[in-house]
Amino acid sequence: MSAAPVRPQARDRGAALLTAMLTVALVASLASAALWQQWRSIEVEAAERARSQSLWVLTGALDWARLILREDARSGGADHLGEPWAVPLEEARLSTFLAADKGALADTTDAATQVFLSGRITDLQGRMNVMDLVENGKVSEPALRAFAKLFEQLGLPRSELAGLAENLRLAQSNPGENNFAALMPQRLEQLRWLGLSARSLALLGNTITLLPARTPVNLNTASAVVLYACIAGLDMAQAQQLASSRQTTPFRALADAGKVVTAVAAELNDQQHSVTSQYFEVQGRLRIDQTVVEERSVVQREGLTVKTLWRDRGTQAAPTAPLQ
Repeated sequence: MSAAPVRPQARDRGAALLTAMLTVALVASLASAALWQQWRSIEVEAAERARSQSLWVLTGALDWARLILREDARSGGADHLGEPWAVPLEEARLSTFLAADKGALADTTDAATQVFLSGRITDLQGRMNVMDLVENGKVSEPALRAFAKLFEQLGLPRSELAGLAENLRLAQSNPGENNFAALMPQRLEQLRWLGLSARSLALLGNTITLLPARTPVNLNTASAVVLYACIAGLDMAQAQQLASSRQTTPFRALADAGKVVTAVAAELNDQQHSVTSQYFEVQGRLRIDQTVVEERSVVQREGLTVKTLWRDRGTQAAPTAPLQ
């Protein structure tokens, strides 16, 4: 028995149904693509707006820190950890820093209530400055001995210190005097260019810094390890004694530190030690929803002038757990 022939009307209805299905699929695809493009544009715009707002807020925070340091200079005296600039700002809502208008915070949905700011000011002269290793084109023996004590205390190889000092000297010398091709480092992490290993740089941590000029160590803000390293003849117990003594009575002059440990009073000098500071690091942290923007700046204070030397900024995802 032969199959019944397909009627032209049934064939047309099938073709029309298939065309309609293809049309619906095409429209759905185009609509999805348009919706995705719109969502992407909104996300890009929101991210750019958040980045711009973060820039302005962190710039304001830096200006605030500079104002604190300028007012501290106006009052004069020694720089120590009991001053207002040394008090860290714990994470707080940005809205708490806005104008003190009672109606300004009435709307709890305002974006400022969802933004959190924190930061701190650190005295960079409470650390040993790598630039002290070279003086007048030669490796400084007093600074080299101080760094040797630090490397020994932290269990770091002396060979790296010797290489660091020599490479730093070559980097500072005139290009025509040697074939040294390394650039002069501008950031602490760039000391790897001059021979420090990643492990050594991590262990040195907050005990060293890289400043544009030679600087003495502030005995009021240095850690016990730094005190031990920068004062010749000082042992670790005496360094801890110095650090403990200044908590109640900060050193107003180098002679005050010499009175605490009289055995090393003669070792204190203005070239290597001080009770005031010019260089500070300002750290700012802004958290918006699940995004964290961090900024690190180095400022120099000369009299009542506080200028910014450089700024670094980075963005990362905020942790899901509450910040400790």
